[in-house]
Amino acid sequence: MILLKRQKKIQYKLLLLALAVLPLWRLGFRAFFLAGAVFALLAIALWALALQGAVSLVAVPGGMLAWHRHEMPFGFALAIIAGFLLTAVQNWTGRPGLSGRPLIALFGLWLAARLAWFVPVPPAILIGLQLAFVGLFIAQMARQLINARQRNNYPILLVLALLALCQSLTLAGLAQGDDDLQRRGALAALWLIAVLLSLIGGRVIPFFTQRGLGRIEAFAPHPWQDRALLLGGVLAAALNASGYGLQAQPWLATLFVGLATLHGLRLWRWYLPGIWRVPLLWSLHLAYAWLLLAALGMAAWHLGWLPQASLASHALAVGAMGGLILAMMARVSVPGVPTAMPSAMVLAPTGCSVPLTALNMVGKRRVCTPTISISGLMARAATAMPASMLSASARTWAFGWE
Repeated sequence: MILLKRQKKIQYKLLLLALAVLPLWRLGFRAFFLAGAVFALLAIALWALALQGAVSLVAVPGGMLAWHRHEMPFGFALAIIAGFLLTAVQNWTGRPGLSGRPLIALFGLWLAARLAWFVPVPPAILIGLQLAFVGLFIAQMARQLINARQRNNYPILLVLALLALCQSLTLAGLAQGDDDLQRRGALAALWLIAVLLSLIGGRVIPFFTQRGLGRIEAFAPHPWQDRALLLGGVLAAALNASGYGLQAQPWLATLFVGLATLHGLRLWRWYLPGIWRVPLLWSLHLAYAWLLLAALGMAAWHLGWLPQASLASHALAVGAMGGLILAMMARVSVPGVPTAMPSAMVLAPTGCSVPLTALNMVGKRRVCTPTISISGLMARAATAMPASMLSASARTWAFGWE
């Protein structure tokens, strides 16, 4: 009885502290999702203008390609990952997460790291800001998960740590003017983000499908598939980071066919015809399907059936990463969805279908359009990808994030 009273008193104090904080800073996803969406809109618009020569006066360290290659995984995606995990860890551990001034400080560090590309600061400061954000974010996650002994979530810490190493590799390439290092780090990061998408998607997609369609029976878990996707994704990232995976190797097609098969099995197990009536469900399933397509694309490239690996990389970056992020952001914007309220999922997001469809159109356009050569990128952009197609893709992407 005494212990129960103490727990209630602590909960009451925590509630008072939460109410004393502005709503924007009470949960991690609010600020990071908002800023990430704005950044997604502006970053791709700026990149498209740069390719067309419209912003040639913008000078960033290493050039616009280096900025684009770093900022999409480590600026945009990492912001959304941070917002989601900083919020989710509270539910996993049952303990308060980052909020108030500490959250403001972490967000401020992320924002400073984005702005540092466009102000004349020494390279050491630019690099330090990037690594400081990811380091503090991982430290916060590790503290909460380890203190609560959440061993089932330790793989997330592993992937985040490897993601930080990929960012370090990319920034080392930036400091040395080594395009190959930057490319290796960025592409490896994409496959680690794919691992996070499969880990998180493997939890939320079947759960929301069950609740959204009023299914009584939960989808049966398959831990061996989760572990296989984790190991396969980490291996794909390691091969890219080492540089070995950047050259077509026919035997590596087996790895990516295996990953595609595992993603396909998941989609088959989770599928119910009713998902097409619910935008918040079909968007999650469709975005996850891009993981399967990206893996098949990599297998085809290693076998010599696809001209450039960039097609598969952008299927992963635009279709899977962008699609799942936008779908999850749409989900958390709907009150009542986390609970057993299928009607909220069906009726609330009447305006979600258009941007969610638009983002999948961008993925299709980007993958089906001839890719841009890395060498001499800015000089040959106009001939490698038609300006009209590039502009249309950028406008559609921007529309999806408005």
